[in-house]
Amino acid sequence: MTGRTKVSERPSFSCEEAASLAREQFGISAAAKELPSERDQNFLLQTEDARRFVLKIANHRESPAILALENRAMTEVAAAMASGDGCPRPIVGLQGKDLIELGKHHLRLLSFVPGKPLGDFRPQSPGLLRSFGSYLARLDAALAEVPGPGTREIPWDMCQAGSILAAGIAGQTADRSAIFDHFVAQHAAISAELQALPRQLIHNDANDYNVMVGGDPAKPQVTGLIDFGDMVESPRIVDLAVACAYVMIGKRDPLAAAAAVLEGYHREQAVSAAEIALLYPASCTRLAMSVCIGARQIAEEPENEYLRISQDGAWETLGRLREVPAKQAEYSLRSACDFEACPDSPRLQSWLREQAGSFAPLVKRQSDRPALVLDLSIGSPDLSEEQDTRDVQLLSGLIEEQMRAAKTDLALGRYAEHRGLYRSAGFAAEGDDFPESRSLHLGVDLFMPAGTPVHAPLAGRVHSLQENAADLDYGPTIILEHAGPADQPFYTLYGHLSRESLSELQAGDEVRRGQCIAWMGAPPINGNWPPHLHFQIMADMLGKHGDFPGVARPSESKLWLSLCLDPNLILAFENLTPAPAPQLPALRERRKQILGPSLSLSYRSPLHIVRGRGARLFDSSAQSYIDLVNNVCHVGHSHPQVLAAARKQMGLLNTNTRYLHENILDYCEDLTAKFPDPLSVAFLVCSGSEANELALRMARCHSGSAELLVLDGAYHGNTQALVDASPYKHDGPGGRGRPEWVHKLAMPDPYRGRHRGEDSAQAYLQEAREVLAGIKSAGRSPGALIAEPLLGCGGQLVPPPGYLEGLFAAVRAAGGVCIGDEVQVGFGRVGSHFWAFETQNVIPDIVTLGKPIGNGHPLAAVVTTGEIAESFANGMEYFNTFGGNPVSAAIGKAVLDVIETEGLQEHARHVGGILKDGLQQLAADFPLIGEVRGHGLFLGAELVHSPDGREPAARQASQLVERLRERGVLLSTDGPDHNVLKFKPPMVISEEELQRVLGLMAEILAEDALRPDSP
Repeated sequence: MTGRTKVSERPSFSCEEAASLAREQFGISAAAKELPSERDQNFLLQTEDARRFVLKIANHRESPAILALENRAMTEVAAAMASGDGCPRPIVGLQGKDLIELGKHHLRLLSFVPGKPLGDFRPQSPGLLRSFGSYLARLDAALAEVPGPGTREIPWDMCQAGSILAAGIAGQTADRSAIFDHFVAQHAAISAELQALPRQLIHNDANDYNVMVGGDPAKPQVTGLIDFGDMVESPRIVDLAVACAYVMIGKRDPLAAAAAVLEGYHREQAVSAAEIALLYPASCTRLAMSVCIGARQIAEEPENEYLRISQDGAWETLGRLREVPAKQAEYSLRSACDFEACPDSPRLQSWLREQAGSFAPLVKRQSDRPALVLDLSIGSPDLSEEQDTRDVQLLSGLIEEQMRAAKTDLALGRYAEHRGLYRSAGFAAEGDDFPESRSLHLGVDLFMPAGTPVHAPLAGRVHSLQENAADLDYGPTIILEHAGPADQPFYTLYGHLSRESLSELQAGDEVRRGQCIAWMGAPPINGNWPPHLHFQIMADMLGKHGDFPGVARPSESKLWLSLCLDPNLILAFENLTPAPAPQLPALRERRKQILGPSLSLSYRSPLHIVRGRGARLFDSSAQSYIDLVNNVCHVGHSHPQVLAAARKQMGLLNTNTRYLHENILDYCEDLTAKFPDPLSVAFLVCSGSEANELALRMARCHSGSAELLVLDGAYHGNTQALVDASPYKHDGPGGRGRPEWVHKLAMPDPYRGRHRGEDSAQAYLQEAREVLAGIKSAGRSPGALIAEPLLGCGGQLVPPPGYLEGLFAAVRAAGGVCIGDEVQVGFGRVGSHFWAFETQNVIPDIVTLGKPIGNGHPLAAVVTTGEIAESFANGMEYFNTFGGNPVSAAIGKAVLDVIETEGLQEHARHVGGILKDGLQQLAADFPLIGEVRGHGLFLGAELVHSPDGREPAARQASQLVERLRERGVLLSTDGPDHNVLKFKPPMVISEEELQRVLGLMAEILAEDALRPDSP
C-alpha cells in the first residue's frame, strides 16, 4: 500500500537532544525520557517543579498539513471536553508556532495527559468500560466539528482494510491462517455497507494504551485519550470498533467487554441499528489488521517490543471470536443499547398470537384436569436439599408425587425460570469477573411418562436430528423449521427424547401438523433427567445444527429471551405464565418502606439470597457464592441431618418447657459433656443476646454486685443492657457511652494496640489491675467480667499469651465472676479445641453460647457451675417460653452429632491451617496485609497502609470485600477501624473452595484500587 511509513524510518534523536530542543524552541528546561512509538519519536519531559510535557518529533514522511490538522483537532477536543486535561493540547513555542520545522522533521510540544493506560489498569470493570464508551462518544462529537483531511493513505484506515488484508500473513500456523482467512472473508462481506456510511474525522486509535484512566481507583473513569496521529475521515462506528477491538483482547468474554463500551457510547450519542450490525465485524477487522500489520512491522524491526504488545493477545481473541456467530454478536450488542435483541422476534410473536387455536397439541392427554405448573426455581420450597442435588430418582419422585396429589397426567416446567438444577460442567460460563453459570430456562418442560408420543404443533421440515449425550444435556434432540410471517423461518426444539426418535425421521423431511415425530425418553438416555419434553421456540438458529442453548446466563437474559420466545404462544396452557424475573430494586424499596432504616444491607449491590447449601449461598438467579462469613450455619447451610431432626420433631410436638420431655434432657447431657468441670448446668434460651443477658443476671446474683468489666471494642448483644456492656455499640455511632456500672479495659491488641508484641500481656494486665483498684477505692467490688476468648468485633483478635489467664485470676481475686462469651467462637471452630476459652488456658465460671448452636435455628444456651446455678435460684422463677423446646433441643442435638460424625473440629483445624498459611503467603506478597491471626476457621487479616506505621487501611478493606463479592465470594470486615477481614465460614467449607478464595484474593490485591499508595 502506498504511503505506508516503515518503522525503521522513525526519527532517532537522543534524550539529550530532545531536552535541548525543548529548551531552545519552547523555553522549557526538563529531563527527557523516550516513550514507545510506532513511527514517530516521543519524549516525556519533566521539569524540576514536576510539570510534565510530551515532545513529539514527526517522521519525515508525515505531511505538515496533517500535523497541523492534529493540532487543531486536539485544541477543539480539549475545549469541548468537560476536563481540559483529558486531551493533549499543543503548546506554542518561542517562535509563536505550535508546529516547528526541524530539518526534514517537525517538532511539537503537547501538554501531558495524566492517568494510567487502560491496558495496564485492573480491573477493567463494566463500569470503567462504559465510561470509556461515554468519553469516546463525546470526543467523536467534538471531532465531527473539525473538517477532515479527505483521503489519507495510512495502514490503519479501516476503509482501506481490503488491500491490507489481501496481502495475507506469511509464516503462520495452519490454525492462525484459518482464523485470519475467516475474518478476511467477514470483512469482505461488510465492506460495501461500511463504506456507504456517512464519514467524519475520527481518532482511529483508541487502543487501550492511548486511553487514560483516572479518578478514584475504586470507581475509576476514563479521563483522557492521547495520540491523534492516525486520524482519518471514516464512519464514526469505526472509532467505536477500534475501541471495542482492543478492550476485547485478553478477555474470556470479549463480547461482554465490547457491549459495555457500546452501552456507554450509546448513552452519549445514539448508535443506529445499521451501525450496530457492523460494529462486531468491524472490530474483528481491526484485530485482523493488527496482526497483519504487526507481523510486517516485527519483520522489519524484530527488536522493538512495542510492536509485539498486542500480537499474541489479538490472535487469542480472534480465535475466541471465530466461535461467536456473527448474528449472536449483533443481537448481544443490540441488547446493550436496549434495542430488541432479535429484530425479527416482535413480528414472529405477533404472528404466533394471531395463529392461536390453530396449533396441534404436542401431547395427547387422558385427563381433563388442568396441568400442574411446577416450581423448579432456585428458591422453590418444593425442592429439598436431596432433590436439588440432581438425584434423578428423587426429583422424579417429587414430580410424580405432586402430579398424583393434583390428580393430573401432565406437569409443566416454566419458561424464564432461574434454576439450580444445572450442575454439570457444561453449564459453567466463561466470564471475566463473576463465575456466572447458565441458569435461565428458555423453554417449557412437559412432564409425562417415558414413551409418551410427541406431535408437531404445526407443519414444517426437519432441520436437524442429533443425540446430545453429555450429562444433563438434551439427549436425543429434534429441531424443526417452520415458515412464519412472510415466510420468515423460525424453529422449534424437542429435547430429552428416546433414542428411537432419531431413527424415524431424516434432516429435510417434511412434517405435517399433528404428526407424531418422537417419544419422550427415560434416564439416562434423555440426558439423565426425569422423563419429560423440553419444548423451545427460536426466532433464529444462529447457524447452529443439532443443538441450541436451552439455558442461558442471567446477564444475557435480554438476548436469549428475545431469541427464544415463550413456548406458551404455541402450547396455550391457560394457567402457565413465565416465571417472574428477579426484582431487586422492588425488594429494596419494599424493605425501605417496611423495615426500620437502622437494619443495614451488605454490599454496595445487595444480594437477594434464596437458598443455601453447605458453604454456598445462591441468589435469585441461581448464582453461587462462597460464604466466608456466616458462622451461624455452623455445620453448613441446609444440612440434611439438621433439617430431618427439625421436621421429625416439628411433626410431633413443639411447645414450651413447662412439660417433661426427653429432648431437652438428652441435649443438655450431650452439651454439658463437652465442658470441663465444674461447668455442668445448662439453661436454654433463644438467642445469644438472651444468653448474655441471663449470664449477667446470674453473675449479679452470685457476686452481689452489678459492676461489670468489659473489653474495649467488644460486642455482646442487642438488648439495652448488652449495648451498655458493648463498647463496640455504646462508643459507636448513636451510642451514649458507657454507663457508670460498666468499666472498660483496654483491648489486648498485640498488633496495633497501646502495648504491642507477644509479651504485652503484663502491660495490659497492669492496666486491668488499676481499673479493679479504682472500683475497690470507690467502695465497690466487681460483679463480673464478660469477655470473648477471641475478640470478634474487636478484629478477630487473639489476646497475647497469659492475658486472659491473668485477667480471670485478678477478677476472681476481687470477688467477681468470669463470663466467657463463646457465641461466635465455640463448637470446634478454633480447630484445636471444642471451645475457644481452652486455647487461652482458662475455664470461665459461666459460658454463653449462640449462633452456631442451632445452625441458624433460634437456640442459645448458658452453661455454668452448680454453685452459681444454686445462687441464681433465689426464689425468682426463671422461665423462657421456648428456650429448649423439643424442636430446638432436637436441632441442637443434631448439630452436635454432625460436628462429631463429620469430624468438623478436625476439619476446621486442617482447612483453617491451609487458609491461614495462604493468607500469610499473601501477606508476604502484599504488604497491605499487615497481620494474619486467629485459630482454625476463626481468622482475621488486618489491612494497613504500611507495615511500619500500621495505619488502618479501611477503604482498601472495604474495596477488597466488594471485589470479592463481585467475584462470587462473601466476606466482611470487622475491628474498631473496620480494616480487618474476618473469616468464619460454615465449618464444612472445602479446601478447594478456600484455595479458590486465596487465588481470587491474590488477583484482587494486585488491582489498582488495592495499591498501598492508593488513597
